[in-house]
Amino acid sequence: MIVRGLFRRNPTLDIIRVQDVGLSGKDDPAILEWAAQEGRVLLTHDVATITRYAYDRVREGQPMPGVIEISTDAPIGRVIEDVLVLIACSQEGELEGQVQYLPW
Repeated sequence: MIVRGLFRRNPTLDIIRVQDVGLSGKDDPAILEWAAQEGRVLLTHDVATITRYAYDRVREGQPMPGVIEISTDAPIGRVIEDVLVLIACSQEGELEGQVQYLPW
């Protein structure tokens, strides 16, 4: 629903879902590695474990383009708006090594 809403508001967004690139069911480190290789910020509902693996990458000096964690009980409209604001106000590479939590 969030991805669909983001595309509805901004059809030119460059979003790839993990299932679109064969990563569905892969563990967090594999997904973070793929995101780093592709230079992509990860947008996820996995607030339980992804943070630890993301910061492990930072501590180990590995690239980590950024993670945006979305609370599963957050209102979808609010999340979509916050993601669009974050995109509009961020410069390329600005989220490197960071984990952001939405909604704000």
